[in-house]
Parts: sequence; structure tokens; C-alpha cells
Amino acid sequence: MSNANQFATKLANLGVMTRLVMGLSLGFVPSCALDDLSPEVEGVAASELQDEVALNAQNLATYGEDDQIDSVCQGTGRFHCLAQIHKSSTTRRAKQFATPTGLGPPDLMAAYNIPHTITASPIVAIVDAYGYTALESDLGKYRTQYGLPACTIANGCLKIVNSTGATTPLPPNPPANDDWTVETALDVDMVSAACPTCKILVIQATDPGDTLLTAQATAKQLGAVVVSDSWGGPEQAGTPATAQESAFNQPGMTVFVASGDNGYDDAGQGPDYPGTSQYTIAVGGTALVKDASPRGWKETAWTSGGSACSLSIPKPAYQDLSPCQFKATTDIAAVGDPATGLAVYNAANGGWISVGGTSASSPFVAAIFAETGNGAVMTGKFVKDNAAKLNDVLSGTNGTCPAGQGLLCTAKAGWDGPTGYGTPNAALLIGTTGGGNGSGSGVGDGTGNGNGNGTGTGNGNGNGTPGQPNDVIGGCSTGGGASGLGFAAMLGLVGLRRRRR
Repeated sequence: MSNANQFATKLANLGVMTRLVMGLSLGFVPSCALDDLSPEVEGVAASELQDEVALNAQNLATYGEDDQIDSVCQGTGRFHCLAQIHKSSTTRRAKQFATPTGLGPPDLMAAYNIPHTITASPIVAIVDAYGYTALESDLGKYRTQYGLPACTIANGCLKIVNSTGATTPLPPNPPANDDWTVETALDVDMVSAACPTCKILVIQATDPGDTLLTAQATAKQLGAVVVSDSWGGPEQAGTPATAQESAFNQPGMTVFVASGDNGYDDAGQGPDYPGTSQYTIAVGGTALVKDASPRGWKETAWTSGGSACSLSIPKPAYQDLSPCQFKATTDIAAVGDPATGLAVYNAANGGWISVGGTSASSPFVAAIFAETGNGAVMTGKFVKDNAAKLNDVLSGTNGTCPAGQGLLCTAKAGWDGPTGYGTPNAALLIGTTGGGNGSGSGVGDGTGNGNGNGTGTGNGNGNGTPGQPNDVIGGCSTGGGASGLGFAAMLGLVGLRRRRR
């Protein structure tokens, strides 16, 4: 969760940003408005601040001034989950809704160009700590709401095991102050949104410790093509992370990891491992809102998304643009900002809640890679080699970087720390590795090359049709940004963003 240093920096910028907003709302921008910006917002275009103001106004209207965004996993384990949830500062409970509030499958499939024609059913593994007795029923509520096919233990779509792969005994539910059930609900809901036909393997570690590492091999043994780890812990100076590397070296299965939720370098706590592992693909976070562009969506780097330089993991050759001495995060990104949150169902927290964090980004990207036939890519080199098939994120920042290393915390064209090489365009990624997704009718990538959509090998032949955002399945959407600046916009600046803790 965002610490006091981040809060202080944002508060220091509040007066400057408010003055800029006032100028915008009156039709002019005073020349001094950009002169005294702190390093965190220096170089950010006025249009980006305008978008931020509009988004905060929208959030204030939706969630209320007294809401805040908190981490859900606040235990003392070695690793912590990276989900963030809207909570009421009065009751300290999750902000729940009678109907979904936040981005759902129709929004996400449109934003990331996921074709309806994909029918592959690879196994996507989710590794989390503790038990979750309501997992199957909560997942059922989510999928029913959005018209997705049932995913149950009985029909073989859902499997729940412990860290060694056995269906019994499963760990007990987590303690109240370390609610990994929200994390698990977010993970399985994001896999469902990205790939409704994927099978979901949930591996429940005993606690947030070494059994999370053991579970990586279990995922491979049980047939997963990808695994998502929405958790991490800071590397420790003087204690090389290389000692844990063997756990994530699972040839033929790609490990996706959330990059962190405390901005650049985990707000001074150090880089989050295993996001920095040489055997994982680190997934950063973005803010996603609807706009009038051809894509229909605008993405910027999430202000609290993780990026960092490892303290010990060797720098890979493909990271030639990174200023780090060791491996850098991130490689790729997707929506993670709780202010543009995801609809999730978790009965223990009142039902429908709005959740974010790079915990959302990681399982979502993992499922896209699985369904498009790219489950064995292993490292970020594949992401670099296929950067043209991603949505490059060009703006936003997640903190203040050391002098000369601004690329690590500011989104730019090409690779950058907060968003890697960009966010997935699923239709373009189909069959990229040559394994294909089967023969049959092709889904074009806009260049006239068809791609199969079943199972098996091959890339599909024929002309194909240009990839297009799919039709809306159903459910509700609240992803658009608010319009207008004025007084309501200024109130937005002191709304949710100020109250992250």
C-alpha cells in the first residue's frame, strides 16, 4: 500500500496541480503553473493532468470523499499480495455494491482487442496463500453476471489444490488482517475476463512463505501453460535473490508476476521479488479510461505501479535500454489502477467490490498469453521482439527516479519501467510463437494474415479480417472519464488519490 512518503509528495504537488486546473477551467494556464512542479510531475503534459483531474472527479462522485484505497494483505509473511480495494474510512470495510462497479469483461475484452473467436482452453494457474472456502461460489456469481460459461470443479474447468497438488487438505481461510480471499477472487475473475474458455488451476499455499515457491513446480506438473503470482517481497541488500531462482525456472511454462503497488523501487523498500527474477515476466499497472481515440481507450502509467532495478539478478541482454546494472522491471503491463478499478465478487466483503493493483494486471496478461498460444515464451525477450503487437503507453509516472534514470519511472515510447513495452493487443498476439491456436477460420491482425482459433499447430492461412474489439457480452461499464473541470474537478484532486494509505 502507498506509504507516507508517497502521500507527502502527492500532497506537495496538490497546490500546483490545483492552480493548473483552475487555469484550465477558466480557459487559460498561468505561466507559473508548470514552473515549480516537483520531479514527480515535471514533464507531464497539461492534458495528462486534465485527464487525472477528470478521473478523480469521476471517482469522487462514484465512491465518495471518505473512501480510501488500501492493500488487502497486511500480514507479516515473507510475501504480500498486491491487491488494493476501495474501503470506507468510517467502517474500514470493503466498499460493496448491489451491482458490479468497475471494469468488467465487456470493457476489458474491448480495450485489449480479445476476439470472441478464441475457443482454446489451456490451463492457467493462480498461486495464492491460504484457503478460500467460498471460491467456487464467488467465481460462479461473477461469471453468471457477465454471461460467461460456468467454471466449476464438477465440469473440470476449476481445480483447487494445496501447494503439493493434492485436493485435500486445503489450507484454512486467511486471518482477518491478511485477506488473501480478495486476491484470489481478483485473480480468477481476471482470468475469466481475459479467457472465458480457459481452465483455472488455483494452488493454495499454506501461508505467505516458502510454500508459494513450492507451488510453481506444482503448477507445471499439473499441466499449466502459464502461472500468475500476484505477490512479492522486497529484495534485501546483501542477500542475493538468486538463491530462490530455481523455483521459477519451469521450462515450457511462463511465470507472470505483479511488479508491485508502491511506485518506483517500492517507495524505497527495494525491488519486489519475484518480479525481478530472470525466469519471470514482470507485469506493471496502468490507468485505463474510455476516450474518443480509434482504440476507444486511453492508458497511462499508474502512479503506484511498480518498477525497479534488482539488487542481484543479472541483467538480461534484451534489456539493452534499461539504465539498471541488474535486471529491471517491468516487461509488459495492463490495467491496475484501483481508481479505474475492476469489478470483483467476494461474498465475505459484501459481494461486488472494486479492486485494483498489479495483482489484476498479472493474471489478466497471463490468461491472454495462454489463450493466444504463447504460454511457453518464458522471458521478457518475447515481449520485446513483439512490441509492435502491443499498445505502447506513452505517458504517466510512478515516482521520482535517480538522476539520469528517468526511464525507470516515466512512460515513454518503447520500453520504460512502469509499463515495459506496453499492453497486450490480443488479436495481434494469436499464434505469435508458431505453436498457433489451431486450424480453421482466421482472425486477422490487420495485415491480412489469418490466425487459427482452435487448438493444435499452425498459424492459419488465408486473408483473415482485421482484428476488432469484440462485441459487448453484457453487464455494466463505468470505465469512462468524467467531463468538465471547474470546482468539481478540484474536489476530485482531494478525493481518492489523496486518501490512499
